[in-house]
Amino acid sequence: MESYIQVITTTEKRQDADKIAEILVDRKLAGCVQILGPVTSIYRWKGQVETAEEWQCIIKSRHDLYGDIEKIIKSVHPYEVPEIIAVPLIAGSKDYLEWLDITLIQKG
Repeated sequence: MESYIQVITTTEKRQDADKIAEILVDRKLAGCVQILGPVTSIYRWKGQVETAEEWQCIIKSRHDLYGDIEKIIKSVHPYEVPEIIAVPLIAGSKDYLEWLDITLIQKG
């Protein structure tokens, strides 16, 4: 069985989130990208507590594609240090995961 993941990143502008989503889906690295927002983020940056309104991307993919996903996000993301984290999917609908496999590039 494949190992599935959700990759999460945030952007300052909706257009940046849209661009990331379109590239990943177009290149078959993501079956789906949900864009949520705006969301409020409170974080520490360069010694200061900051608050920002951001757009969150939730990227549905497979673990073996993570490296390519990270490279693409870093190549188009405007942040100096973008959030790029992946969490494993421990379970999912068989039909949904089959659909996800069909939409993604095949590696190996």
